[in-house]
Amino acid sequence: MQRSDVRRDDGTWVGLSLDVRDRDLPGLRVFSAGTRLLVAQRSRPVLLAVVQERFQGVDFWRTDAYRSFVPPLRADTGRALAGRPERWAHRFARYLADAADSPLHEGRWLLSSESPLLRWRHPGASHARYWGSVLVDGHPDGYIDWFVHSGSWEVLPLRPMPGAEDSRVKAYRKQAREGTLPPVLLWWVSGLDCHLILDGHARLAAAVAESVEPALLHVHRTVPRDDLAARTDEAVDSYASELARFAELRAVHGPAVPDGAATAGPRLARHLHELHTAHQPTWAWPLPGGETRWARLVREATAGREWPVA
Repeated sequence: MQRSDVRRDDGTWVGLSLDVRDRDLPGLRVFSAGTRLLVAQRSRPVLLAVVQERFQGVDFWRTDAYRSFVPPLRADTGRALAGRPERWAHRFARYLADAADSPLHEGRWLLSSESPLLRWRHPGASHARYWGSVLVDGHPDGYIDWFVHSGSWEVLPLRPMPGAEDSRVKAYRKQAREGTLPPVLLWWVSGLDCHLILDGHARLAAAVAESVEPALLHVHRTVPRDDLAARTDEAVDSYASELARFAELRAVHGPAVPDGAATAGPRLARHLHELHTAHQPTWAWPLPGGETRWARLVREATAGREWPVA
């Protein structure tokens, strides 16, 4: 896997571009059978879901099978890397690349600390209230509501969130107060229109308990490498055409016409930045056996407990 820093024109660090090769099948992936979805970690069903017919939301059933591929993060590491999202991103990129159970597969990805979740909190709302509202409730079953609000600003834990008095949460609460809490790792899944917590359930619970903003690392697919080169060439050609057009206008109308580079340049910069950061839909593999297999997995996962959508 090749890693490269993504920065804005002013040098501000945005995230890490991850170019993954020779990894066709990730250990953690999404399967689909019509409107029925399965998130599985190798052979273990992690999440079973049904998209409602009118696309108003998703009913889900969460198993207890998910296992994080990130090793325990030591407190001294948190202190050493506090306030340094670039260092954390490189560390988590190694975990994502080395683990057989991560969602990375062939293609380009972005691992960024600039999750939109950090921008949507109303200034008048406390961090505890906001992050408590962002978390999707329900275990083992629950609902992601697309009708009332966009699921893109919700976070779905892949296992039950621990309470404020949980021993791990208590340890992390001290780090939260000190400002040394390691980031929570999220994966945006387009089929759910939601962020899944890959690692950091206890850390997020500690941030909520202490009402502080959690550090996040957000991973999602970006423009494939083959498309990137072609779309970059198109953007540059369009920029050159705009320069020529403005030059012709200035030749006719004089300096009253704005400079082409000043007008088209920022547009080109934004376009190129978006090519490196824009979300691409999450890949979903056809579920072998289709809806029949999905129904059997539901019966096995629910073990006789009632799930109305099954």
